Amino acid sequence: MIPVTTTTTSKAAAAGAGGGAPAVRLDDICKRYGDSHAVRDLSLDIDGGEFFSLLGPSGCGKTTSLRMIGGFTTPTQGRILLNGDDVTGLPPDRRDVNTVFQSYALFDHLSVADNVAFGLKRKGVGRAEIRERVGAMLERVQLSGLAGRKPATLSGGQRQRVALARALVNRPQVLLLDEPLAALDLKLRRQMQVELKQIQREIGITFVFVTHDQDEALTMSDRVCVMNDGHVQQCGTPEDVYERPSNTFVASFMGTSNLVPGTYRAGEVVMDGGPALPVGPRAGVGEGSRVSVAIRPEKIWLSDLTADMARVTGTVRETVYSGPTTTYLIELTPGVTVSVLEQNTDRSRMEDRWCGGESVEIGWRPEHCLVLD
Repeated sequence: MIPVTTTTTSKAAAAGAGGGAPAVRLDDICKRYGDSHAVRDLSLDIDGGEFFSLLGPSGCGKTTSLRMIGGFTTPTQGRILLNGDDVTGLPPDRRDVNTVFQSYALFDHLSVADNVAFGLKRKGVGRAEIRERVGAMLERVQLSGLAGRKPATLSGGQRQRVALARALVNRPQVLLLDEPLAALDLKLRRQMQVELKQIQREIGITFVFVTHDQDEALTMSDRVCVMNDGHVQQCGTPEDVYERPSNTFVASFMGTSNLVPGTYRAGEVVMDGGPALPVGPRAGVGEGSRVSVAIRPEKIWLSDLTADMARVTGTVRETVYSGPTTTYLIELTPGVTVSVLEQNTDRSRMEDRWCGGESVEIGWRPEHCLVLD
């Protein structure tokens, strides 16, 4: 079993740790299809009021995990508890959860209001209460003026809000969201990320959100669970998993990270056939261990280096201008190239960018350099 790094520092998690059962508990969950494991040995606690994201590449097990929480997929082993109640064997309609799917799954022949009211009508809620709750929810998602419209006449962002309202109007304990923003264009997706987080804070229920988009998870989540090959690789706040990745997979998957292999010797990582990278003493890293050095591109400096920085010389191989930033690809030794990201805030520096073939010195502060086994 792969060791899991977990850190719980969100307000919701801190509150949940003090007493009461977590909103969702996955207890040693596995899901097998024949000889293949979709999810292995998954144990997680998700506290009430958290915005919790399952993040990872396609096929990592995140959607399977979400479907097991919702009751659409039965685990091969383990237990699923909602607010302390074992619901492992219960069908979806007997679990106090609702799901927002990537396709939204709206009824095209029904109006916006009737789509939102659908679940309440099936539960036998009275007409007056349905009217009140649907109206309040449409107002909350800023769709009050569109109650009589059909889904086909709405924009992608409006359809996403209808699907969200339809799920939330039932007042579930937990809302499951399976990549609900994936079909939106980039600008609208970023707008909806902010709006979805605001709605979650206002309503205060637990959101379990599946995504493969690292920026999305960092923007919206109280905690992020990074998965790969059916395993949890790391679980913590967005800052934890980005700034302090537990292994090379998390370091490379969460944004861009320079991973330089080498051998640890006396406070340096000696690259194969290249220079030594000063990293300082590292607890738990044995002399002569094979390691990778991980440094984020934005943590490396090309200009204004200071005396407290570790330094190394390389050759500029490519310069990529992208508006607010410029990325330099710098070869440290044949086969090992790192990227360096600079903000384009100084016009004189922009006009005097480094060119291919130039020798440059780069530097970083020791605390920004991670040594990973």
